[in-house]
Amino acid sequence: MPRSIVLGTGHAVPDRVVTNDELSPLMDTSDEWIRERTGIQERRWAREGDTGVEYARQASVQALEMAGLDAKDLDAIVYATLSPDHFIPGNSVFLQRALGAGHVASVNLNNACNGFLYAMSVADAWIRAGMFRRILVVGQELVSSRLDISPQGRAVSVIFADGAGALVLGATEEPGRGVLAWDLHTDGSYAENLWVDGPGAAIWPPIAVQHIESGRYFPHMDGREVFRHAIVRMPESVGAVLAQAGLSPADITLLIPHQANLRISEAVQKRLGLRDDQVYNNIQFYGNTTAATIPIALDECVRAGRLKAGDVFVMTAFGSGFQWGSALMRW
Repeated sequence: MPRSIVLGTGHAVPDRVVTNDELSPLMDTSDEWIRERTGIQERRWAREGDTGVEYARQASVQALEMAGLDAKDLDAIVYATLSPDHFIPGNSVFLQRALGAGHVASVNLNNACNGFLYAMSVADAWIRAGMFRRILVVGQELVSSRLDISPQGRAVSVIFADGAGALVLGATEEPGRGVLAWDLHTDGSYAENLWVDGPGAAIWPPIAVQHIESGRYFPHMDGREVFRHAIVRMPESVGAVLAQAGLSPADITLLIPHQANLRISEAVQKRLGLRDDQVYNNIQFYGNTTAATIPIALDECVRAGRLKAGDVFVMTAFGSGFQWGSALMRW
């Protein structure tokens, strides 16, 4: 049975840097308040007229170049985002067109914070089944235009940001390499603790002034509940994939947690007993780009030489749903 290995990575973020000081007067907050609660110093927000697909295209071109492939060499595209450019069709269609790929298979996922992990799991399953051999996996968000930039939206809007990350998965028969273990979970009991209520088919009328005024179209989060569950579920999930592979936390070369909140990442690191050099965080400079956090961080690590052949690499995420999970690879 073939395994999935990473052939190339890439990422793209807006050139607009938004600092805590810039947001402070708009949201009745301060740089100190934001850093203390989230660890974020600045984030990237798109400019009017930007599209998520364009960021995804830039990230994908980088990943293809690293892999030494042309877009026409791809068999499929798996695209994760909670902020598509259009209601239908999904962003994967527009990315296929922008890249000039062939008539590849494509699928779109809205799994929010876990979007990239789930997208990668689909691609990995296709490769293991022998269905496809070269798959582009993308995590991308453009959420800044959908945030409540007011004191009422402060707890959420200071966190989220825009960007895209991509990787090319390829098939290998080489034993011991590639994706070795998965752990994926859902508990819908907490769905309303981190969600955007509308517009959706359950809301009538779907577009109305009263819904805008009541904030139903903005993201809402119970930060305490998210934190309480994340610092338990993420270490549990990392432990599960390590157990499947017969490994321990000491064997991890690099852990990339979903960049939800620096305090969550620090708590996960502590529970797993990992050193600082075993964990990578970049939320300080990019904010929480939801489905894009893990692939952006992975690309930075790859280009910085943080991973070499034989290294054990783990990705883990927790977020809206609640959904959580982990993937373990040997580089």
